[in-house]
Amino acid sequence: MGLNVTQKLIKEHLIEGEMIPGKEIGLKIDQALLQDATGTLVQLELEAMNLDRAKTEVAVQYVDHNLLQTDFKNADDHVFLHSAAQKFGLWFSRPGNGVSHPVHMERFGKPGKTLVGSDSHSCAAGSLGMLAIGTGGLDVAAAIAGQPYYVKMPEIMGVKLTGKLPDWVSAKDVILEMLRRHDVKGGVGKIIEYYGDGLKHLSAMDRHVIANMGAELGATTTVFPSDDETRRFLKSQTREDDWREIIADDDCEYDLHEEIVLDELVPLIALPTSPGNVVPVSEVAGKSISQVVIGSSANPGLRDFWIAGAIVKGKATDADVSFDINPTSRQIIQNMIDTKAFANLITAGARFHQSGCMGCIGMGQAPASGTISLRTMPRNFPDRSGTKDDQVHLCSPETAAASALTGKITDPRDLEKLYDMKYPQWKAPELQIINTEMLIAPPEDSSNLELKKGPNIASIPHIDELQNKYEIPVQLKMGDNVSTDEILKAGAEVLPFRSNLPEISKYSYTVIDPTFYDRAMKSKENYGGHIVVAGANYAQGSSREHAALAPKYLGQVAVLAKSYARIAWQNLVNFGILPLEFENNDDYEKIKQADMVQFKNLRKDVENRNTITVIVKKDSGDIEIPTKHSMSERQIRILLKGGIINDFKDRLSA
Repeated sequence: MGLNVTQKLIKEHLIEGEMIPGKEIGLKIDQALLQDATGTLVQLELEAMNLDRAKTEVAVQYVDHNLLQTDFKNADDHVFLHSAAQKFGLWFSRPGNGVSHPVHMERFGKPGKTLVGSDSHSCAAGSLGMLAIGTGGLDVAAAIAGQPYYVKMPEIMGVKLTGKLPDWVSAKDVILEMLRRHDVKGGVGKIIEYYGDGLKHLSAMDRHVIANMGAELGATTTVFPSDDETRRFLKSQTREDDWREIIADDDCEYDLHEEIVLDELVPLIALPTSPGNVVPVSEVAGKSISQVVIGSSANPGLRDFWIAGAIVKGKATDADVSFDINPTSRQIIQNMIDTKAFANLITAGARFHQSGCMGCIGMGQAPASGTISLRTMPRNFPDRSGTKDDQVHLCSPETAAASALTGKITDPRDLEKLYDMKYPQWKAPELQIINTEMLIAPPEDSSNLELKKGPNIASIPHIDELQNKYEIPVQLKMGDNVSTDEILKAGAEVLPFRSNLPEISKYSYTVIDPTFYDRAMKSKENYGGHIVVAGANYAQGSSREHAALAPKYLGQVAVLAKSYARIAWQNLVNFGILPLEFENNDDYEKIKQADMVQFKNLRKDVENRNTITVIVKKDSGDIEIPTKHSMSERQIRILLKGGIINDFKDRLSA
């Protein structure tokens, strides 16, 4: 039997385990990607591991999230990250150079390579025929230090694409259709591989849009073949020599199947407050809006900006709409100027911002209270934008530009009647203008270099090993699909503390319960810690490992949930937090916030994979709730030691 593209990539890099769904495998990692919101912690982890120099073929530290310098914190971190990249042998992408994922695709991505990134959207590199996985920073640090990357072998869902996208419909509508069908949990435990004749009509950057938001499905990653479209893209970046063909064998099979007829798609939009809340634009057309933002890693290509510029060309956007453009990179800006897209957008009233994630991560661009914001971004979780009652909708550049003109949600197909407009036809330039001025290569010898730490940068404290007995409170009880933005919020107020654990921990769970920090600190002092309880798909969304580390700093011993998002589950283990699952999900109703719970013989039960009994202390009598874990032998070893840093240091000493 032949192999699909995913199986070929895994087989080439398999170090440990077998390609059996659900079994842990270890993969050799060729490339690593770091961004600044998570990369500061990765660099501090490399320091804690006593690393001398990166072992991967390529590792790149990008600065694209925390760009606003309202005080010294972000600026100090930029200096620190530059010094760490130099010391540990990483490339450094300077502030303002661009968003990590598309820049990496342009300059470093190679078909056939593996990549781990400390950002959940690192799966975007799958657009080039790579096996690219977003994960927690500790996993990235370990890969940079030369260790395999461990993950449970996913099932592979083959998605057959047939036909061709109609006018006014683009790649964003393809991934929104997948989210409409499968929601934010539909990809958990799966790798999504696209194939079929429809691929020949999707450019490499179109594929980037689809692969990027595979993270919103909860998928381990997304994979595309490396074909003529891949070659065409690399040629446009003057890197054709990096191309190799990787396509599925004719007789390959997939574990799961899906099919999308591209001709049948219509403009789609994700309503608040989930990327999975998708409906046709026509169903909500006519609602007034106050903001349109075009850009981010989810729609980063030159084509996406060009099409928006072509739609608003010679017109003025609505006076009540803030029309914001977040260019992907300095290179994209130069190409936008060359293709007239820049002039078209500026003339129509666009506000240009610096190259970076910006409003996508809540770093500025917060919308007005009680108003609708249309964005070509990947996420619309509550309060992510920086506005408490935000109403963020996710859509294509076509829908965004059309709505900016009318001042209300508009199906872009309606422009044909409203403005007597034909769909603009994009033709990609054979060669793009290349700009690498703000990419800094690592020095050949970094042995004498020192890390430059400002006053807001604190080294990671020692984490104690798991104890055998606990009697601790349930600090918080939550429902399904709690996101990492709710566990540790994003935004301009919080993210400058990402390298200061004592400060950023004060924001733990504040989106859900503003009293959490004070209560957790009291529990840590009085009882030695706490647990939290959640429903299904706990900690979906970002790879932000602060969502594990900050609660750990506050004494979190365990999470008890119905199920977990993949990255969050790995992050909990990596920082020594026990990820427990109900054996019977009906028991979720038996445990309440503020209950005291007791664990006995915990280390032995974890190590031997016994049922772990959570004893809930009630006035009417104790209740015993049976729970389990699904950690591998390797993860059990790590958890018992208090996390992967302790384990790595022990093995390094040995």
